[in-house]
Amino acid sequence: MRALSLGRLVAGSATGQACGARQENPAYGGGGDADAVTGVRVDSRLIRPGDLFVAVSGGDAFLEDARARGAGATLVPDDAHAALAALGSAVRARSDARVVAITGSVGKTSTKDILAALLRPHLRTVAAPRGFNNELGLPLTLCMIEPETEVVVTEMAMRGFGQIRDLARVARPDLGVITSIAPVHLEQLGSLENIARAKAELLEELPDGAVAVLPEDSPELEPFVPEMLDVRRFGQPDAEVREGRTHVRWRDRDVVFGFSARHQATNAAAALTAAEALGVEPPTEPVEVEFSLWRSQETELPGGGLLINDAWNANPLAMHAALAHLFERANGRRTVAILGEMAELGADGPVYHEAVGSEAERVDVVIGVGELARHYAPDEWAPTAAEAVEVARGLVRPGDAILVKGSRSVGLEVVADALLGAGA
Repeated sequence: MRALSLGRLVAGSATGQACGARQENPAYGGGGDADAVTGVRVDSRLIRPGDLFVAVSGGDAFLEDARARGAGATLVPDDAHAALAALGSAVRARSDARVVAITGSVGKTSTKDILAALLRPHLRTVAAPRGFNNELGLPLTLCMIEPETEVVVTEMAMRGFGQIRDLARVARPDLGVITSIAPVHLEQLGSLENIARAKAELLEELPDGAVAVLPEDSPELEPFVPEMLDVRRFGQPDAEVREGRTHVRWRDRDVVFGFSARHQATNAAAALTAAEALGVEPPTEPVEVEFSLWRSQETELPGGGLLINDAWNANPLAMHAALAHLFERANGRRTVAILGEMAELGADGPVYHEAVGSEAERVDVVIGVGELARHYAPDEWAPTAAEAVEVARGLVRPGDAILVKGSRSVGLEVVADALLGAGA
């Protein structure tokens, strides 16, 4: 991060007022007399010398730990979100880097990971870590910008109207990507049209003439696309998995990716379109993508088994894609799907679960986790991830191909970890 003057944060300055910073706050100034900070952290365990520690969500209990680890300054803001937004905005304003903002109902994190892999060999790139896509994560991504950074790939999530707009006003993106419009957050927004309207807030915040990378087949989105944008479309490309690599047909040539999940091909097409807009040509060598935690992570198990850990989150579209991937990767092995319930689907939640259950009828053994997961009509059911561990241990056999997937609220990573620890 470019060194940021603490003078920008003190009471009386615009940024300081936004942060709620007060010079008389004994926490301000932290472990040293630094005039500038070179990093921003909200987890004291990650502090490096010279960092600013911002206490959020009870973080003031960890001030002494931050100081002991060498924090150059600490800040206890009145409003943590406003504080981080002000910090992120200040760093963004000092940088000439181009900022890409990615949102969408499905695939935004994977598209971010693929785009970062495409850009890094050509441009000095900062990309959002893991799922840094909300009021805390987005500013922390911006605070990773260095003086030499050329492009920043950010991710934006939302739970309702106005949230994408607020994030975009912090990041001030030059290029926007919407990966998809799907039945996610229906409980809060009520319809696909409203989901599209909320996602399209990103497009409204782009400058005139900016590139917007949008899906070809998303009629709900079309009424909300501003005319002044340079719209570039992507669709589901032809793709083939050979020897553990996905060959994506794009612009009349094959681009090879080091992942085996065919459903990532559409995310790859979105990333390739964005990279092209940034002046990066499709690579001739295979692209190795390091996906964020618990997203299509594959581990070979003793006895010839395979564990697909996709436990980060779930929605109807992603669940169908994950099941298709399980069938493809099984390659004759017995299949086991440990499926958590899908959250935030509103009144039609049971219907969406039943549709996934119909697709899962082809799976040899289905374990449902969570109350709504009963609608999958599973072979076995557990109310929580912790209780599903023992159920899974009793049903999984050596040599099985296993999928673990559910909404974030279910926390199915504990099941995947248990199976890995036991060697399944």
